[in-house]
Amino acid sequence: MSTSPAEDPALAGPTGPSVGPSVDPVPGPARRSVLRAGVGGAAVAAGLAAGAVPAVAAPAGDGHAAAKSGPAGLASAAGDWQRYVQGPGGRTVRPVRILRTEGQVSGADSLLRPGGGVAVLTRPKPAQPPAWPAGTTAAASSSHAPNNGDNGQPRTYDAGNAVDGDPDTFWNDDTIASYPDTLTVTVPAALDLPGITLLSNADGVPTDFTVETWDGSAWQSAATVTGNTSTRRAVPFDRKVSTTGVRITVTGDQDTPQGQFTRVNEVYPGVLADDDVPRIVVDFGKVVVGYPHLRFQSASAGSPGVRLAFSETVEFLTERSDFTRADQSGVPSQGTDQYAVPAKGADWQDAKGYLAGDQVYADGLHGFRYLQISLDALASDAPAALPYGEVSVDAVWVDFTAYVGTPDSYRGWFLSSDDDLNRYWYGAAYTNELVTDTFRSDDIDPRGADTPTLDGKLVLHDGAKRDRDPYVGDLAVSARTLYLTHDDAAAAARDVLADLAAHQRADGWIPPASINGYTLPLFDYPLWWVTCSWDYVLYTGDRAYATTWYPVLLKVLDGWYPSVTDSDGLLSKGLNGTDGYGDYAFLGRTGKITYYNANYVQALTDAAALARWLGKGADADRWTARAAQVAKAVNASLWDAAAGAYLDSSTGAVRHAQDGNAIAITAGVADAGRAASALAHLDATTVLPYGNAFMDNDTLFAGASQRVYAFTSYPELVARFRTGRADSALDQIRRTYGWMDSHDPGTTNWEGIGPDGTPYEDAYTSMAHGWSTGVLPALTNELLGARPTAPGFATWEVVPSPGDVAWAAGQVPTPQGPLAVSWSHPSAGALTLTVQAPRGTRGSVSVPDDGRRVEVAVNGRTAFTSRTGRTGREFEAKAEGGRITLSGLGAGRTTVTVRLAR
Repeated sequence: MSTSPAEDPALAGPTGPSVGPSVDPVPGPARRSVLRAGVGGAAVAAGLAAGAVPAVAAPAGDGHAAAKSGPAGLASAAGDWQRYVQGPGGRTVRPVRILRTEGQVSGADSLLRPGGGVAVLTRPKPAQPPAWPAGTTAAASSSHAPNNGDNGQPRTYDAGNAVDGDPDTFWNDDTIASYPDTLTVTVPAALDLPGITLLSNADGVPTDFTVETWDGSAWQSAATVTGNTSTRRAVPFDRKVSTTGVRITVTGDQDTPQGQFTRVNEVYPGVLADDDVPRIVVDFGKVVVGYPHLRFQSASAGSPGVRLAFSETVEFLTERSDFTRADQSGVPSQGTDQYAVPAKGADWQDAKGYLAGDQVYADGLHGFRYLQISLDALASDAPAALPYGEVSVDAVWVDFTAYVGTPDSYRGWFLSSDDDLNRYWYGAAYTNELVTDTFRSDDIDPRGADTPTLDGKLVLHDGAKRDRDPYVGDLAVSARTLYLTHDDAAAAARDVLADLAAHQRADGWIPPASINGYTLPLFDYPLWWVTCSWDYVLYTGDRAYATTWYPVLLKVLDGWYPSVTDSDGLLSKGLNGTDGYGDYAFLGRTGKITYYNANYVQALTDAAALARWLGKGADADRWTARAAQVAKAVNASLWDAAAGAYLDSSTGAVRHAQDGNAIAITAGVADAGRAASALAHLDATTVLPYGNAFMDNDTLFAGASQRVYAFTSYPELVARFRTGRADSALDQIRRTYGWMDSHDPGTTNWEGIGPDGTPYEDAYTSMAHGWSTGVLPALTNELLGARPTAPGFATWEVVPSPGDVAWAAGQVPTPQGPLAVSWSHPSAGALTLTVQAPRGTRGSVSVPDDGRRVEVAVNGRTAFTSRTGRTGREFEAKAEGGRITLSGLGAGRTTVTVRLAR
């Protein structure tokens, strides 16, 4: 789920280095395997025919081991894929390197070697900063309105906070990216000033500002600052100035998810020495999630304070964490977690709450890659914690809370001749493991998301650091990723789906999440609940779930959605009081939207399939007929013949969206001609170095054509694979996931990518987000080609789409046991595929003919030849759409061979 404060008004490890690469936090080109073309040829085909996986050498200097051969059979591949697993070996996860130190620090490297010494941070008692004389006042061009802070106490943001000597209060302007902002300090008598020092909040740092002094008749320029990023910025004057006033004019601030604004905590009358806070920054090698844990050997008297700041990227690692739940809940933590270290030392696990009364607050669980440990304390925490002294630390780790994905826990796996694709698959699996966690009231989204009906249950959160609340739309991707890797944890999806169903509104609408007491109004997510429910049943065969919640499905499809349907039979946002409803990205779309209606067709189709499985034929027939009517209306009202693509909306500016066009194809709204045309339009208008944009222009909002959502990219990947465009799907994967893999924090999948390939909402962006893991089901279900066609894999199909990949192998977990697939595609018109199917299942295989006249054999016996049009006796074979489909395959091992017809 993509939720920013601006858009949402409601709102364990091995003792050694972690498995997988440590990604340098320096942007660079996406890595490319030198073996993308594969190691094909007749030898590969022959090897896979015998069940062997071909050897692939690791690219020189890449740091990732590629697949290599082993003993014949799929078991050899099972040994090779394990090297790509990214999860920790247990629940104790330790850092892999020291990124940097600042100030008076010794022995920092000992934090990488438990029992190997101590890291010591030392800070002398700082000098008292200079204070303005009594009677000094301050005024500002604007000030944010007061509100209530923690414990309901009033909190103000007026200019006087900048000269009150309390660094925990601040002046906050009342403008968003509107300049100039001015802060004027007036003293009662002339004061000799060598300069000033500006102390600001990390989320409101003035980047560009001027300083002027009053000479008795006019303002005189004293200094100009540009490009500032420091929260404590000394501004010396060219000469000492005698003045009765100082005016600071801000013309630029750092971007934040909320916009651009100024937050000045203090203006000191003097030039303060550089910040001497000692700091150690440790790097865990990839994003981790859990409770930070530090062991302090000792400390000086007086309880010196330690402040922890967390970040998923180096770019947003500052004195403040890139995100804290405290910021959303109003706790005055100033963006860090605090601890007062006793003289005898302590074994401290960071947990939510105050250490002493209402002082020394910590947030508890965090999702992060980098941790900054500082010897410092908030002024408001005195005397419980002091900002100076000496602290000895002998260990730091994370108590990992999420699903621990080890080679032994994977019940589904994937391997191919392309090292990059392998890495992306397991990076997505690890991302999803990070969000598979227990719902706990202390570390979920603080905005009214806690609920006793989920507390203590396994769920799929949408992000590791935020928003830690399960959203049903995210499950459309993350649940499929879960079923294909760790189906033993499928309860994480079921728990969420059942909980949302239990909170269905009287009119049939289903809430998207528990946030705001299950009231956040989203228009599209009830449709995703229908589709995700079918997915869950399809992969697990859970009839009890389907039977229990079937009445909810009836009520949402036959109650609420008809209430927002217009005379053309299309969903129209705005009807029945839905003007203010949002969607997956809180987009300002109203009226007939292709995305909503294509999703409606998919939901109706899925509901019909579930109804037929439960023996409710009348419901299935009704929904099937309605899906056809909606599809017809979409083509009549929303197809833009001039552009050759579906409109985003039938009203307003002309634009064409990735979400609507992709799902129109995957839901069967688009025929082959429209599908080809729509994908060609996306090729011509949305391709970026870091993926495909979700809009083809900026008429919805500025920068829309530069924003990439892996969430909406997933159905486009499926659309490309299923329309015979595997090469373009692979290109899109390599751009999207290659970019994320090769940029900080590496490995995990970002919530969204913005202009120039940056995190789309800066520090607020979740860099490990379950809805972005679509590369995994795309590679397993589409490239490898294994997918269910009836609940619980009672029937299945294998439809490989090789593109430029020479070979692939994998395993899909099913309730009956694993479905194992391997294939080799050494050249056009040649393919060897082996399926090992579990007992009690039947399926089909559909192999590409690559536009050639081919012969197809099953277990060595001819099943089809396009040269003569003949089929064998044992298997039903059909040639259609560039593929030959063989039906009626049973349990056990089956090998299908395609070769050019003689």
